[in-house]
Amino acid sequence: MKVVEVSVGLEGGRVLVRELAREVRALGAGALVVGLPINMDDSEGPRAKKVRGLGDALGKETGLGVFYQDERLTSADADWQMARTGMTRGEKKQRRDALAAATILRDFLAELARKASNERNEERGTEEVGG
Repeated sequence: MKVVEVSVGLEGGRVLVRELAREVRALGAGALVVGLPINMDDSEGPRAKKVRGLGDALGKETGLGVFYQDERLTSADADWQMARTGMTRGEKKQRRDALAAATILRDFLAELARKASNERNEERGTEEVGG
């Protein structure tokens, strides 16, 4: 994982979008999954609006599809994963974002698989129960 350190304010965020797009192209990504900071009451506040703006700009710059995934509690999940590992507080802080990103991607892929399963079931005339 590479950290891209660019001020969001440079040229209204355009420098950040260009740098991120460069990294996305270098990775050969086929799509973008962006963590969306949704409030606990399911509403989207100012932070979510900014994230959507950045994601949309990045999608336009790269020509890739952008998928937004709820990122609620992913940092708490990362903390839970690291509990009782013996890592120092500083070590945990360094790994938290990577673990939270992995959780966002895992949740996105699980949702994608669930939707595909539901579509297959609909084609066969059956429904998933309890999911």
